Amino acid sequence: MDWLPDFAAAALAAILAITLHEAAHGYAARALGDDTAARLGRLSLNPLRHVDPVGTLLVPGLLLVSQLLVSGRVDIMFGWAKPVPVNVMALRNPRFGMVLVAAAGPAINVLLAVMAALLLHPLQGPGGDNLQDWLEGFLVLSLIGNLILAAFNLLPIPPLDGGRILGGLLPPALGIPFLRLERAGLFIVLALLFLLPMAVPGVDPLRWLVRAVVFPAAQLILTVTGHAG
Repeated sequence: MDWLPDFAAAALAAILAITLHEAAHGYAARALGDDTAARLGRLSLNPLRHVDPVGTLLVPGLLLVSQLLVSGRVDIMFGWAKPVPVNVMALRNPRFGMVLVAAAGPAINVLLAVMAALLLHPLQGPGGDNLQDWLEGFLVLSLIGNLILAAFNLLPIPPLDGGRILGGLLPPALGIPFLRLERAGLFIVLALLFLLPMAVPGVDPLRWLVRAVVFPAAQLILTVTGHAG
């Protein structure tokens, strides 16, 4: 059971990142005039309110078990929370309100990554304490995990946040047809993550996103928050 502390740290970091991401959408929507999430009980920091049976439990569980059985390690995880309901037409400015609501999720993840980097300072120093080592590992996972979640959600594919941001910024003649791709958006994302790497060896969009975007962003945050390069 040596893996249990690491698993607990990774799970806690993921739960916090996903829960606050979804809650941020709801709080932003309420501030901009839509109280749908509040009325439906989704304006909550309780992770259980955001659990999607398929996206939060079934898909990640199958990926975890299958990879451990086949290779003995976990190379990729994928899942999603239950989207916070937003009535765009209830927003005071539907078009740009949607942009701000969509941006709130990735923004809170970047803020959490910065907070994790700042909280690393008191833990730096001689190791040896199990709790200190666990907390340091948790904060590093939180830093990276929040940046992965933010970068992934900013991909310009509806229904991801980046797709909704782009759809709101485009002229309506282009934005409205673009947002209609939301019906097929999840399949496009799954094809990019799983089918494309299998069909084209050496092409892995998720690994590219981590190496080209997440790692440089993490290094920038660590530098800005006073960590040595």
